[in-house]
Amino acid sequence: MHRKVIKSFAKINLFLNVVSKKKKFHRIQSLFSFIDLHDRIEISTINRKKHFIKFDGKFSKGISKKNSISTLLKILDQKGLIKKKYYIKVTKNIPQKSGMGGGSMNAASILKFFLKRKIIILNKKKILEICEMVGNDVKIGLYKGPIFLNSNNSIQPLKKGLSYHLLIFKPKIGCSTKYIFSKFKKFSKKIPPNKKNLLKLNNKKNDLEPIVLKKFRNISKPLFFLKSLKGIEFVRMTGSGSSFIAYFKSKKNLLNASKLFTNKYKKYWSVMSKTI
Repeated sequence: MHRKVIKSFAKINLFLNVVSKKKKFHRIQSLFSFIDLHDRIEISTINRKKHFIKFDGKFSKGISKKNSISTLLKILDQKGLIKKKYYIKVTKNIPQKSGMGGGSMNAASILKFFLKRKIIILNKKKILEICEMVGNDVKIGLYKGPIFLNSNNSIQPLKKGLSYHLLIFKPKIGCSTKYIFSKFKKFSKKIPPNKKNLLKLNNKKNDLEPIVLKKFRNISKPLFFLKSLKGIEFVRMTGSGSSFIAYFKSKKNLLNASKLFTNKYKKYWSVMSKTI
């Protein structure tokens, strides 16, 4: 197979409610969307006994040899679903530990590529089983956004799209999902999963955000500054952090906000993006 290039888009949580806990796992309700920030993945077959995975780019440092892609390929090998070995190069544009699911979406994107090219042929149930074996949120990457994840782990794609211009900023910290969830104590009420209610976003929240703000108090100042800017709809943390996202309807307001923010908070990584 000649080299193929695919895009692995970041995902964001527009809201996240923690509604219960069953054994060790928290049950959440969350609305996801994909954004145009993406990692670049090159895939080709190789004449070797083992797969070769390479990471480069700004956010490639420190990625373990045991990662979402290596886990996926190992599972596919063990199940006898792929006969060849693959060279996979990932240019990382999505920060690690940012709450945007970079690693999970890499695995999902490669799995979708294999399915689309009919390299592997599976029914939906088997595909979802493989996703769960790789990681809890990998299955999100199989869909097009927006997507509502209910507390019973069911997925509801929403036909109506979202249109937001985004300013994303990430401090020089990474949040451990396990740690953040371990500090969570007060559950939210379940949200009725009707489409009209789900897309009313201004009155929603991320239940994990207060925990991150308490642990990393220096985030509060840039967050307060963002909330004061012209034309902003709302600011919300994605996932378990540490990225925060400012939502705008107007691209002009986004450009102005980005200029003001980057001039004032140069030490933070920030990028403009949009929902897709």
